[in-house]
This record gives sequence, structure tokens and C-alpha cells, in this order.
Amino acid sequence: MNLLKFLILSLLILFGIFSLTAQSVDEILNRGQIRGNFQIEGQIYQEDSVIGAEEVPERYRTNAFLNVIYTNGGFSAGIRYESYLNQLLGYPEGYGNNSGIMYRYVSFTKDKLGVTVGSFYEQFGSGLTLRTYEERGLGYDNALEGIRVKYEPIKGINLTGLTGKQRLFFDFAPGIVRAFDADINLNELFPSLEENKTRVQIGGSFVSKYQTDDNSSFILPENVANYGGRININRGKVNFMAEYAKKINDPSGDNGFIYHEGEAIFLQGSFSQKGLGIIVSAKRNDNMSFRSDRNEGIQNALINYLPALTKQHTYNLLATLYPYAVQLNGELAFQADLIYKVKKGSTLGGKYGMDFQLNASFASGLDTTNLNDETTDRIGYTAKFLTPGEKYFTDVNGTLSKKINKQWKGKLTYAYLEYNQNVIEGKSGQADVFANVGVIETTYKINKKHSIRTEIQALFTNQDKGDWRTLLIEYSIAPHWFFAVQDQYNVGSDKAFQEGTNIFKSVSKIKFNSAYNYYNVSAGYNDGGNRISLTYGRQRAGIFCVGGVCRVVPASSGLYLSITSSF
Repeated sequence: MNLLKFLILSLLILFGIFSLTAQSVDEILNRGQIRGNFQIEGQIYQEDSVIGAEEVPERYRTNAFLNVIYTNGGFSAGIRYESYLNQLLGYPEGYGNNSGIMYRYVSFTKDKLGVTVGSFYEQFGSGLTLRTYEERGLGYDNALEGIRVKYEPIKGINLTGLTGKQRLFFDFAPGIVRAFDADINLNELFPSLEENKTRVQIGGSFVSKYQTDDNSSFILPENVANYGGRININRGKVNFMAEYAKKINDPSGDNGFIYHEGEAIFLQGSFSQKGLGIIVSAKRNDNMSFRSDRNEGIQNALINYLPALTKQHTYNLLATLYPYAVQLNGELAFQADLIYKVKKGSTLGGKYGMDFQLNASFASGLDTTNLNDETTDRIGYTAKFLTPGEKYFTDVNGTLSKKINKQWKGKLTYAYLEYNQNVIEGKSGQADVFANVGVIETTYKINKKHSIRTEIQALFTNQDKGDWRTLLIEYSIAPHWFFAVQDQYNVGSDKAFQEGTNIFKSVSKIKFNSAYNYYNVSAGYNDGGNRISLTYGRQRAGIFCVGGVCRVVPASSGLYLSITSSF
């Protein structure tokens, strides 16, 4: 508790809003609630020339953080201490050899007014104009540091205004972000619509960044605006939402410093009832990279967010070999999801029923015409609105889940992928990847505490490095222990499968490639809010993505430790 007192006292002094004695801190803590969480990830690296894992001079690297949040009625304060000594391989180099507090805030709510001073995350609509958030697995954190005010003048209208600078590792991006959003619930605003079965919510946002023009080659706009509107309509089983955003010319490193304006539109419709769910989505974005530093790239200093219309797979081969990264400069994408539950007791469902999921997604570039105006207006190009250009990505997948009896349950997954390496990974001159992926997952419940889960995964392709396999066996002892063995390996190209030869004959022709064998052995222990896990093995070089935002992961080998705790 002494440490918690110190952290809370330090936070309040940091903002200079209180002068407190130890006794007054005791009184405050006794009236409120403290919660938080801790995590440390460490790895001992070893050189492994077989997979291309290079020597790490430090041998051992760590990522760690501690969150402490204090709440007392409408008052809240929090800090996050972070340490990267040095950062784990694959995390952005900007974190390296740094420790400190880059997230701290104080907020309060009084009647219908809410104020936050310090660090905060915010999202307007689906994020086309503004979304700041943290994704720790990617090393992604674009939090704003400044002031945010939220106000509800009357029932049904919620207003948000903010100004601040974005976090850029252990510094801040040079641009200043100013934003305003209005969210209006028409059914709450107008009493006559309060009981109406059709629920309508509309909103609008305006986001502006200011960055000094320090470019000697071009005259750059110092104030750049991104604004838009949205609507959400719900009636019973049906929901529809639409959002549109427009960005004025914003020359940057992303677009080659052209003066082409940007726009984005996002549409989504859904239908749900017991046992059935359908979601259809579409998105078009054109030159919508929006950063608080025009010279940054990759995932740094992004103000807005473009939703990824692709399924977020969890299986090893589907999630790590060919994941899709959203293309900021231009993209046309579609996705459809179908979820169907077969009733228990039916002919097809049997005693326990059955779940079926079907997903299809497609992404391409825009059909553009180059204007060749580099020395004049520098608009760069024109783009047709709904005509797809170069194909980027296709994913058609289905999953069948079935409980067989009290002990056994299984899941079958199949996916067909088309993957443009040149665009998504920037690999010039590489052929598109066409892949078939199959997964068989089973769980056997030995008794109330003991169970065994297995995964057999296979990816077949004639491109890139050819075919891959993954085998996983996981043994769990509830509620504390788990043990797992996994092996992912490359077996080269198997043209027989691609050409339609019997799959069993195809599998018999596998040639094991020891140079691409990635094994892992892991164990973990859970105890309430504490979790400790230890893994030894190899990590394949590749791309790790969450929600269409990605980072490159180099090959590595060694012992990995993770400890998490919440209080």
C-alpha cells in the first residue's frame, strides 16, 4: 500500500492540483478504489543461423508496464509506468532503452460535464476522422496528451472537444490535434420518438492538425482538416450504419507530397435473430493517411483509423503467414459474415447442435489514372469511385463446430487466400500467393479438471516458400496449469494438392525442410489475477497484425517469460 500511496501522491503533485500530506492521502484512498495491472515480458535470445536469428548483444530484453488507477465517485486519476530495456525484437525501435511515465491523467465528472487533463484515448464513430488507442501486442500507442471536455447539454446530445499532441514512443509528434464531435440520439432528444421501435443515432466530427511548414521544396498546408458525418439506424433484428469522412489536401511522406484530397466511406448492415447472424460491410478510402507528423511512416503518429474488413484469424498459419495490412493511400474492400446455429435435437444438429460460420472478404486498390503533374498542381491522380484496381487480398473461409459427446468436441476450418506480396509487404517482383488452408481442432475432456486440445493445420501453396504445417498439443489442468507443444514447419511446394490429386497421396509426398522448423514448448500457471508462462523455442520471421495494423517480426530463438497480474 505504501507504493500505491506514493504513486497516487506523485500523480497528483505531477499535475500540480493538490498539496497533500500522507494523512490526507490515506483519507482519499480509504474513500476510493485502487485497481491496476502489471505485465513483464522477457526473452533470453540465442543465435540460430538455421532460421536466420541473429545474435542479440544484450542476450536478455524486457518489455514491462504497470497501470495504477484510482477512482472516487466522479474523480479518477491514473498513471502507467513503462520500461523497455531493451525492447523485445520486433517492437518499434523508438521504445528502445527507455523507461518512464508517458501515460498519466486526472479526470472528473460534475453533473453533465466531464474533464480529462493529461493522457487519454478517444474515438469518433468508426475512427475515420479520429481514433487513438493502445495495442500492446503491436507496440502501438498513439494516445493524446492534452485536455478533453465532454458535455451533455440536454438528454440525447453528447459533445466532445479536445486538443493535444500525440505520443510518439517517449516523445510527442510535432503536430497539434484539435477535434470536436457531436453525437445525437434522436429517440432521446425528441420525446415523441422515445418509444419508437426504430432507433436513430447521428453524429458529426471535425478534426484538425497543425504542423509548421518546414519543407524547403514545397508549400505545405499547416492546418489540415478531416471532417465527416455518420448515422446508425436500428429496428428490431436489422441494423444499418454509414459513415463518410473528407480530408483536405495533406502532402506527406505517405503520398509522395501530392495535393490530392482524401475521402473515406464505411457502410455496414446486419441482421440477427436466434440462431442466425448476417453482417455485410463495405469500405472505400482514398489518400486517407492522416498523421500528426507528415514525415512519419509505418504506424507512427496516426490520427485516424481505417477499419480492416478482413477476418481476424487466431490459428497459427492463418494469423501469421499471410495477414492483411490496411492500405492507407487507397483501398476498396468488402466483407460478409454468416453465423448459423443448427438447433439441438434436429437431424443435422443432433443432441448438442452445431455451429457454422462463413466469412468472405476482398480488398483491392483503386482504379486510378496518373495525371503526370509533378511540376504543376501535384494532384497526382484521379480515381474511379467503385471500380476495383489491382487485387490486394481475398479470404474465403468457413468453420464448422460440433460437440460430439460429453467428452469430445471438434472444429473444422477451411480457408482460401489470395495475397499480394508486392503491395502488402512491399516485396518487389514477387508472385501473388494462392493458398488453401485446413485446420482440424479437437478437445477431449478427460474429467472435470483435465483436458487435451489439439490442432492440426496445413497450408498448401506453390508460391513463396511453399507448403506449411502446424501441430499443437495442449494439456490443461483447471483452474491453474497448462502445458503445450507446438511445431510449425515448412515442407516446400506440393503441386499435387494444387492440381487436385488425392489429398492423402499429396500428404505422403511431404519433404521435411529442417531449415524452416519452428518448435515451441510452453507451460503456464494461473492463480486468480496472476498468470505466469514460460516458452522455449523458435519464432518465424514474418508479419504480426491486429485489426489491419501490422508490425514486422524478425526471426528469434530462445527462452520467453511472461508474468501478468491484476489487482
